[in-house]
Amino acid sequence: MTNKIKQAGLAVLMAVSLTGCMSDLTGTTYSSTEARQMQIVRFGTVAEARFVKLEGTEGEIGTLAGGATGAVLGSQIGGRNEGIIGGIAGAVAGGVLGHMAEKKLTQKQGVEITVRLEDGSYVSVVQQHDPAAAFNAGDRVKVLTQGTTSRVVRVQ
Repeated sequence: MTNKIKQAGLAVLMAVSLTGCMSDLTGTTYSSTEARQMQIVRFGTVAEARFVKLEGTEGEIGTLAGGATGAVLGSQIGGRNEGIIGGIAGAVAGGVLGHMAEKKLTQKQGVEITVRLEDGSYVSVVQQHDPAAAFNAGDRVKVLTQGTTSRVVRVQ
């Protein structure tokens, strides 16, 4: 029974580790390094907004957590020699599955917002979809740019 508890604990640890990797990419959330930094502001009108998929992260956490879990579970197979082989096979399989799980768990709904700026030019920005701040054609917005990062927010 204790092995099953350990296995369940590892699975929970892996899931919690993966959710810790998620970040908010909406237009209204800033990282601490973006605070007190100047931004270029351009005003315009939403020409089009369409949903897109933001791929999940492909970091090492899912691979390592899955590999460790697979190694522990695989090592429980058979005797000493089988356990070593099972541990190695479990680590490889767990690493692959953990990598795939991390990518899927960190995937987000995005929105591509095409804005017609006041000077007549168009820009397009992709950011995480925020249901509380949905965009529609005709909405008055501002495009905030800081270095290579831009975001679209509704004009208040």
